[in-house]
Amino acid sequence: LFRSAEPVLAVRDLRRSLEFYERVLGLEVVRDFGSHAALTGGLALQSLESWAELLDKTPEDLWPGGFGGEVYYEAENFDDFLTELSRHPETELVHPVREHRWGQRVARLYDPDRHIIEVGESMAQVARRFFDSGLNTEGVARRMEIPLEMVRTLLKQE
Repeated sequence: LFRSAEPVLAVRDLRRSLEFYERVLGLEVVRDFGSHAALTGGLALQSLESWAELLDKTPEDLWPGGFGGEVYYEAENFDDFLTELSRHPETELVHPVREHRWGQRVARLYDPDRHIIEVGESMAQVARRFFDSGLNTEGVARRMEIPLEMVRTLLKQE
């Protein structure tokens, strides 16, 4: 039914935000239309002014950021991502890196407009980490709070 879809975040300074997403998250610009740019990973950024115009609003009517949602990514190698993130001490974290009760490690950070970006360890990596620590597939399923069949699928992905 749909050919493509991409979430769009309205940002105050498109160039500054693009630089952040490229430098900190390693994303690349796929299409740049001046006031709107699409990035690898399926995210798009739109200047606040042009977004307001599309909605028949003024930029003052809009407020980027907040705690109502986030953009979520899974890192191919979470430890490598944390190393890269440590090279950007100016990047503000929402909270320190944490491990959720199901075992997934995540980092949440703010972009320049205070949109929340979550970068998590892939669930396949979590399953592999628990399996390699000595848990059998049933133990991994219990530890991760997911169905056994999902554990088997995740372990095949690694």
